[in-house]
Amino acid sequence: MHKSPIFSDGSQVVTDERQAALRYLLDAWEEAVYDGVDPDNLATAAIFAALSDMVDTYGEEPVAKMTEGLPDRIRLGEFTVNRTTQ
Repeated sequence: MHKSPIFSDGSQVVTDERQAALRYLLDAWEEAVYDGVDPDNLATAAIFAALSDMVDTYGEEPVAKMTEGLPDRIRLGEFTVNRTTQ
């Protein structure tokens, strides 16, 4: 039986553990790019690793439902680090 995933209702709750996890990933990302790994290949591998781990933990359908909202979240700038305002 899979654990029930906890997906936010759109509000962004940043915990110390999530911040630490992100820092680890960003540090590894910087090191890989420094070592010559193409950022596009790194991004593809990171997305695959994240989704496959989530599917293993929660199952395919809950992860599919969670990812249905990604296009809107991307368009709303949730994943945009450096925003340009005009």
